[in-house]
Amino acid sequence: MKAAARLESMLDTLQARHRRRVLTPASGLDFASNDYLGLAGSQLLQEAAQEALARGVPVGSGGSRLLRGNHTEHEALEAEAAAFFGAEAALFMGGGFQANQAIFATLPAAEDLVLYDALVHASAHEGMRSCRADLRSFRHNDIEDAREKAQEWRTEGGLGQIWIAVESVYSMEGDLAPLADLAGLAREQDAVLVVDEAHATGVFGPQGRGLAHDLDCHLLTLHTCGKGLGVAGGLICGPKVMIDTLINRARPFIFATAPSPLNAALVRAAIRALATQTGLVDAAQQRIGHAHDAARAIGIAEAALNSQIIPIILGDDARTMTMAQGLQTQGFDVRGIRPPTVPRGTSRLRISITGNVDCADISSLFKALAAHQSEAA
Repeated sequence: MKAAARLESMLDTLQARHRRRVLTPASGLDFASNDYLGLAGSQLLQEAAQEALARGVPVGSGGSRLLRGNHTEHEALEAEAAAFFGAEAALFMGGGFQANQAIFATLPAAEDLVLYDALVHASAHEGMRSCRADLRSFRHNDIEDAREKAQEWRTEGGLGQIWIAVESVYSMEGDLAPLADLAGLAREQDAVLVVDEAHATGVFGPQGRGLAHDLDCHLLTLHTCGKGLGVAGGLICGPKVMIDTLINRARPFIFATAPSPLNAALVRAAIRALATQTGLVDAAQQRIGHAHDAARAIGIAEAALNSQIIPIILGDDARTMTMAQGLQTQGFDVRGIRPPTVPRGTSRLRISITGNVDCADISSLFKALAAHQSEAA
């Protein structure tokens, strides 16, 4: 079969370039996942699951939300999420990728402009592929470049809505978007600021509400449920008219089986925990602060220390994977990230400070990392 031979050749090329991906089971101390609060395997969520099952919440939905798949747990979650994140309405979807795809494939019109940060997530790009609007990127976290691109579009005759797409915490850089300045630009241009809060939810903002909470502008936010919240799914939060439009027009919502009602019940429990247990966010911030101190002590640049995601950029694919494997052998689950996930020449170790390690584990990791760097030098 020609297709099989072609695909095998492609995989062989990836293997030779140290870019072939394989699935491996979790092993060692967790410096790789996005379980920032340690909720995924927590007693809190286990008890919430038992309680939900005991009161008859079903495991499966049986269909799309617009058929028979809608459940009171979905609706309760959406009401509670809208209140917690400070929005008029919310929509629960099966995943953050699907939710981001739905936003950008559905809401911008043909006469509009989507102005997006050059490092915005692949899911936003996937939605933009189906978008009829004009698409223009601006340099990462560069407000003046964003302003110039918006003004150029207006000068060229653009009359529609501008949508500004960013992440509040960038998943591979770990740096933060200049949200106050972006909100100012959104007000200046009467634009909608679309903020992917995937890596901020549960970690930043009051009670883990995210970094975009209380921004003064037209705002649409995405809060994924499979990272800080420890479950799965995605919550789009914003004006009711936009949520209703997604329900009526978004293909990733309309034609997808609804998320499990049990899953919705667990997300509700995670949000309640954030609202009532301040120690969850405080502990995450303490771990992050300790990690930053440990990183500084071994000479990691201050520019890399912004959040729970600490990138160690090595550049070379083979060197990156060799160092990652060495750390894994020592019991630290650290993963190497290569193109196309990151730009060519920026392969890196992505160190994630999760809720499944403590400060002693973090210190041990950076001691091991210092030894590897010394050997490489």
